[in-house]
Amino acid sequence: MTLLQLLVIAIVQGITEFIPVSSSAHLVLVPVVMGWPDQGLVIDVAVHLGTLAAVILYFRHDVWTIIQGGLRLIAGRWTPEARLTLQIAIASVPAFLAGFMLHEMAPTLFRAGGENPRLAMAVIAQTTLFFGLLLWAADRFRPTTRDVTEIGYGGALIVGLMQAIALIPGTSRAGITITAARLLGVSRTEAARFSLLLAIPVILGAGTLAGKDVYDAGDAQLGLDALIAAAFSFVAALITITLMMRLLRFASFLPFVIYRVLLGLFLTYYVFTLPL
Repeated sequence: MTLLQLLVIAIVQGITEFIPVSSSAHLVLVPVVMGWPDQGLVIDVAVHLGTLAAVILYFRHDVWTIIQGGLRLIAGRWTPEARLTLQIAIASVPAFLAGFMLHEMAPTLFRAGGENPRLAMAVIAQTTLFFGLLLWAADRFRPTTRDVTEIGYGGALIVGLMQAIALIPGTSRAGITITAARLLGVSRTEAARFSLLLAIPVILGAGTLAGKDVYDAGDAQLGLDALIAAAFSFVAALITITLMMRLLRFASFLPFVIYRVLLGLFLTYYVFTLPL
């Protein structure tokens, strides 16, 4: 891969991983639209590690709270920290199960080099549109007063079940979890915070599966390309998280919805112009 390809893939991943626009869709689309070869699993693992480091750094105090909560759960102490940890665990289970069962199919169905690129693009176009409009509806018509702790374990499970749908490119893991939390009445900043914290175990799980695939393929050595990709995705993700959390203090998710609608319409047109 050229340096330009590495930088574009890393920056796109860093920007789109935690905002509600679907990073997986963009990682599929960039090689297709630019006419580049698929970046492969090694670079995918690298850019996800970069974004994982960024979210852990930004939410380092929350991560420490979750770790403390886990220790208190083990000790049988039902503190607020323990309840948050249990909510994160409950919400992560559906995505873990779905990812484990379907990860063998995903490369064939949805990567740029898959068997049916037109189908992959069509799926991304429609999920980008539909789930973007669903986010708008949830953000527009639901109250914004509840804290994450108020939705309880049942609410955490609902968010987790919705998160599992994000295995379909174009859905957006961040987008669908924020939408679910907003539908439950969680405030914008709290919904985004919960979504970003949920990203940590999900990225760890997905990275473990992808890393195993890389190892099984005999291509486990991460070279200079992967290090560059990880570094740039880290910087892009950290900047994006900081800006989004500041934006949500006084704005809605409407800018992301507008972007998704425009992108979905463009992709729908693009699908129809692809050669048969």
